[in-house]
This record gives sequence, C-alpha cells and structure tokens, in this order.
Amino acid sequence: MSAMLEEISTITAKGQTTVPKSVRTALGVDYGGKIAFRVDERGVSVHRAEVDNEDPAIDRFLAFLADDIARRPEAVTALTPALAERLAALTEGVKVDLEAPIDGDVDL
Repeated sequence: MSAMLEEISTITAKGQTTVPKSVRTALGVDYGGKIAFRVDERGVSVHRAEVDNEDPAIDRFLAFLADDIARRPEAVTALTPALAERLAALTEGVKVDLEAPIDGDVDL
C-alpha cells in the first residue's frame, strides 16, 4: 500500500488557495501547471490536468485542408511571385523579434 499524504490549505476570500509543495510534487506539477478537481459520489479528488491543445475550429480547418489535398493533390502548387509580393506588402513594416519573450502560457 502506498503512503498517504494529507495537507491542509486555506481558501482566501477570492476562492484561491496555495497547493502545498508536497502535493505539487506528488502530482508532478510546478508553477504554471494545471490541476483538475473531480467531484463524484466518493468525494473530491485532485489530479494533474492534461493540457488540451485542441481547438475545434482549427481542427476542422486542418481536416478540410487534409481532405482537399487528398482529393486534389494537383492543386498544391508553389507560391506564385504575385502572391509572394502581396504577402510582402501586407507585412511591410511589421517588426518581429524572434528572441522576445512570449506572454502567457506556452506549450511546445
């Protein structure tokens, strides 16, 4: 039988709490990690949340592209010079710092 761990944490007026380090370690999460609370007839359990990177709109769009490419592979062609020029004009003056930090959560 595995060792049992019980910790007590206080809930703030905003409904927030600090997950004790021993619990974070047991769950395998750290700063920025996600945890899920599951409530059922036996009580409440906490587990590490699996990050779901799915976006239904993007999934449908990618499925559409895959289907279109499978049905019409001849339609996949190189970028035309005219389209390349249009893209360059649309992005003219846009500065991108590839070394800049990214705000928010990042999944790689």
